[in-house]
Amino acid sequence: MKKFDIPAYYRSSITGKIKESRRLKDLRKQDFSPTVLDFGPVQFFLARHFGFCYGVENAIEISYKALEENPGKRVYLLSQMIHNQEVNADLQSRGIQFIMDTDGKQFIPWEALNADDIVIVPAFGTTIEMESLLLDKGIEVQKYNTTCPFVEKVWNRSEKLGDEKYSVIIHGKPKHEETRATFSHASAAAPSIIVRDMEDAKIIGKFIEGSSSAPELLSAFEGKVSNGFDPSVHLNRVGVVNQTTMLATETQGIADYFRQLMITKFGVDKIKDHFADTRDTLCYATNDNQDATYQLLHTDADLAIVVGGYNSSNTSHIVELCERKFKTYFINSEREIISKDEIQHFNYHRKEKILTTNFLPEKPVTKIVLTSGASCPDTLVDRVMLKLLAFFENSKSLQEVLKEFEKGA
Repeated sequence: MKKFDIPAYYRSSITGKIKESRRLKDLRKQDFSPTVLDFGPVQFFLARHFGFCYGVENAIEISYKALEENPGKRVYLLSQMIHNQEVNADLQSRGIQFIMDTDGKQFIPWEALNADDIVIVPAFGTTIEMESLLLDKGIEVQKYNTTCPFVEKVWNRSEKLGDEKYSVIIHGKPKHEETRATFSHASAAAPSIIVRDMEDAKIIGKFIEGSSSAPELLSAFEGKVSNGFDPSVHLNRVGVVNQTTMLATETQGIADYFRQLMITKFGVDKIKDHFADTRDTLCYATNDNQDATYQLLHTDADLAIVVGGYNSSNTSHIVELCERKFKTYFINSEREIISKDEIQHFNYHRKEKILTTNFLPEKPVTKIVLTSGASCPDTLVDRVMLKLLAFFENSKSLQEVLKEFEKGA
């Protein structure tokens, strides 16, 4: 795996050391069990996989490179480079300006840009239409294109589906930058439709089964189908791809649902004529982080703390998994932990911040699950751990606990 040149302050002296120790002992990544850090009165269950992935580190490296190589020039990001407030705030402090926000709200008008400007394409990628707009202005789009290779893999798979005369069903959040980009690229190659979840999938299923009409389906998916999408023609031969940060089990469940619909309608012997196997579009980092989170659910922890950007899709799904067993607190940094008695955290379902008191139980040993999203620097996880650790008296020293993770230990 390529090593990226990212700023030192994103590197971790605590969780980074633990990750490297686990990596060396498990090069084939077969052990997804959490790391237990026993400080005496508090234990942390650290996910086997969390934090920056390949695509994020690649995007950070290119973004800082763009700043270094273009002193005196205006440097823009199409939107948030990744969904992490610490990283984006640092880039802004160095002079990078965002052209729009996550939902596409414009901050910098297109007319203000010219051929001398530097525009960075974020890790989520961008639409064909937006890329064409920039190229028409003479802006070198590809020079600082940080699109994640795994997102591009989804686009390539969509193009192949189109070549093979399949329609593309995209499992994703319709307003998310990555889904908008994937929809643009898929639509250029094949009839395409976006489904948010299994409920959306079942609306399409009703049409395939013959219990709803084309106008009803098109009304339900207004703004989420490609131009000229004809349900009676384009839902007879389909493949499923995804926004790479969705829950892998949900994507697979939706794919399995459409596969079974096609078997029921056309027969199992005709399945290859009506359904394409597209499991290879799932992102390895999303899978690893989610599989590591499932292992956390086997612990007897008292609570879970998930660190990441509040608009981060992959982080929100880790939160959803942790909520299946633990009281879970979604925070963006250690600053959200106000005191031993108070924590300010984000309710992802209601999209609001809330304040919880007495979040740490009064027990001889408190057990805390700790993990983060793929766009969260490990240093943030370190800071959260250290702040929590300071609340517990008579704890073992960090040096003592980390001894076993020293090289050669």
